[in-house]
Amino acid sequence: MINNLLRGLLYFVVFVLIQVILLNNIHFLRIATPFLYLYFIIKLPVGTSQTQVVFFSFLIGLVIDMFSNTPGMHAAACTLAGFSRRPLIRFFMGKDLPEGIYPSYKTFGYGGFFRYVLSFVIIQHVTLFLIESLTLFDPLFLALRVCASVLMTTLLICTVEAFNVESQKSGE
Repeated sequence: MINNLLRGLLYFVVFVLIQVILLNNIHFLRIATPFLYLYFIIKLPVGTSQTQVVFFSFLIGLVIDMFSNTPGMHAAACTLAGFSRRPLIRFFMGKDLPEGIYPSYKTFGYGGFFRYVLSFVIIQHVTLFLIESLTLFDPLFLALRVCASVLMTTLLICTVEAFNVESQKSGE
């Protein structure tokens, strides 16, 4: 229990710092920005209650908002994505998953994990960029930004997961 709590706290701090210090300054072709902090929400254990997932999603979004000077945009987008996390897991993996497992390539399979991450990132990014633009004035540019950021974020999360030794241990 304490080990999982410390692990979660460490993930929270590390991914917020990486996002704020490094990734918020990357704007590939002034279009795409990767959001690695979503990995924290994605990796919460399957048995985590919906209330806890939504709370932690809101909390990490709020912390990113405070450091990025974006008033509530990340918090709103992360809260919606956190709320949709359990239905996404049930849709892609079914209802027979044991409690306490961490979503990973090993537990969900490569295709299942990729579909889960992609869907989660799409929900968060569409919400974030719609809130950011507050208009559909230039829908082509908005769609381009969403698609490019979704692609970068999904690839980054899948790459980090591929190198995550903790998820590949036989004990989890």
